Amino acid sequence: MSKVMWKPGTFLYPIPAVMVSCGTMEKSNIITVAWTGILNTNPAMVYISVRSSRYSHDIIKKQGEFVINLTTKELVKATDWCGVNSGKNHDKFKEMNLHKEKANFVECPMIKESPVSIECKVKEIKELGSHTMFMADVLAINSDEKYIDKNGAFDISKCDLISYNNGGYYSVGKKLGKFGFSVQKKRK
Repeated sequence: MSKVMWKPGTFLYPIPAVMVSCGTMEKSNIITVAWTGILNTNPAMVYISVRSSRYSHDIIKKQGEFVINLTTKELVKATDWCGVNSGKNHDKFKEMNLHKEKANFVECPMIKESPVSIECKVKEIKELGSHTMFMADVLAINSDEKYIDKNGAFDISKCDLISYNNGGYYSVGKKLGKFGFSVQKKRK
């Protein structure tokens, strides 16, 4: 078996497909982003990368905050629709029948239907070429109560989260192990 070599590109999959809300409760927008991830644990930091031609780019740059809303199998159509339509021409909350929820620390609305909404404050902006990276501090993580287990932990298996893979949306699969399971001592 041998590997086929391609030119350099973006082939680090799977990655989360998220809906990023920005603006204010009165005038808001949603942009679908797959270029997102964790930057740091302490302090908690994340990033999103957005093309400068996108309507949300200037809103986020000017306001300096946004909310990352995780997406589910139930939200896959809205996730795609919000990614291919511009907030310049559409009220995405209204047209996708999504509901705004007031955040605790930012002016941007959270998406009520999202299982998890992460409030973010931009710390640094880096122009990279095709995209601008917005590096942000995590101010709060808001989870729907129905995804919290009896021990008070977030149960990701209840969400049916989606990922983006080489142009397609996919359900996240079942749990295969937990961190450290390969070296954990077996009980007798």
